[in-house]
Amino acid sequence: MTSADPASASAAPGVVSAKRADTQQIHYHQLDSGAQLRTGSGKGTRVARGRLRIDTPTATRKLGGTRYEQSTWNSPWVEPGFSFTELIASWSAVTPGNSFVEIRVRGRNAEGRRSSWDLMARWAKSDTFLKRTTKAGQTDDLADVNVDTWRAPAGMTSYQLRVTLARKAGTNRNPGIDTIGAVVSRLPDTAPATSTPGPGRGIVLDVPRYSQMIHEGDYPQWNGGGQAWCSPTSTSMVLGYYDSLPGPKAYSWVPAGHPDPWVDYAARMTFDYDYDGAGNWPFNTAYAAPRVGHGFVTRLRSLREAEQFIKAGIPLVASISFGDGQLTGAPIGGTAGHLLVISGFTEDGDVVVNDPAGRTSSAVRRTYDRAQLERAWLNGSGGVVYVIHDSAHPLPASKHGNW
Repeated sequence: MTSADPASASAAPGVVSAKRADTQQIHYHQLDSGAQLRTGSGKGTRVARGRLRIDTPTATRKLGGTRYEQSTWNSPWVEPGFSFTELIASWSAVTPGNSFVEIRVRGRNAEGRRSSWDLMARWAKSDTFLKRTTKAGQTDDLADVNVDTWRAPAGMTSYQLRVTLARKAGTNRNPGIDTIGAVVSRLPDTAPATSTPGPGRGIVLDVPRYSQMIHEGDYPQWNGGGQAWCSPTSTSMVLGYYDSLPGPKAYSWVPAGHPDPWVDYAARMTFDYDYDGAGNWPFNTAYAAPRVGHGFVTRLRSLREAEQFIKAGIPLVASISFGDGQLTGAPIGGTAGHLLVISGFTEDGDVVVNDPAGRTSSAVRRTYDRAQLERAWLNGSGGVVYVIHDSAHPLPASKHGNW
């Protein structure tokens, strides 16, 4: 994630946008079905059973001493309807054996000038063969990369995503993309006024409670638990809510009797070896999506929008930051970046959360003042959330289109 911790009314299907020059401008676009993926153009790829796969490899490359064969696919150009300054891509993929996927982005500005293709992620489910990574920097032309966020300060009017599917040469294990999308935004310097409580009042979801702090000192090669593991711990809580946590075989390398070993597993499976942390936003949703069915990163405009998800039975992982004394009742004094789960709302509209920074599991459930948490969320990350859900909990309707 981009922090200190190591969406128009007439939108097309798969698109969310808001054109509000006085507040947030947000647009989420996703290609999910086979028909949607076929709107892209591929070299050596095919779409079968709703998944983008290698058909006939078109190139080879050497990476880390291993030769891979690969094919590429480009999305159509996406025009959100405003000049955006940030983009966060997310995906759901399968990478059997020694295979991986790469996600790149390029943009086009109002004058028609195109940026270079910038690498956003080299990703595999496992770290057995490949150390999944981002590539910060790439400040060569119109944009740069800050961990998981593509930034174009002067603004872009459209973008394309590129997927590279790669597998060890001579093998037939086929990586695939089920979903690829991105949220773009242009945000104001400060958050809007506190939203009024809405449809989520009085609803609290039964999300299990896990503490990141009980893992302090675990596995230094993946940042050693504790304060560094808010994101995988939050993601694990949401997976636990859907009864979609990994089984014992997955984390058999964790000592027997270790508390919540699925959190250690999630930290390993979301770790970004360039960023040196488990807090990469799309790495967390890419880990969760195949397990539960759906997962992506987007931005929301207010807690009132978040309430629609709670009403639909979908908890949200939210990225926040705040200074000392700015979030009453928080287990930490302040943070430049922290993840927690929005689990529900009181009748008065305050926010019931599972905050993994609680020292014990019983200290994880907390209630935060609505205005304080909304500022910490919208000012901190611009309203970033992980939307992780199964088919039994479809996304709520939106006045902006589809989420």
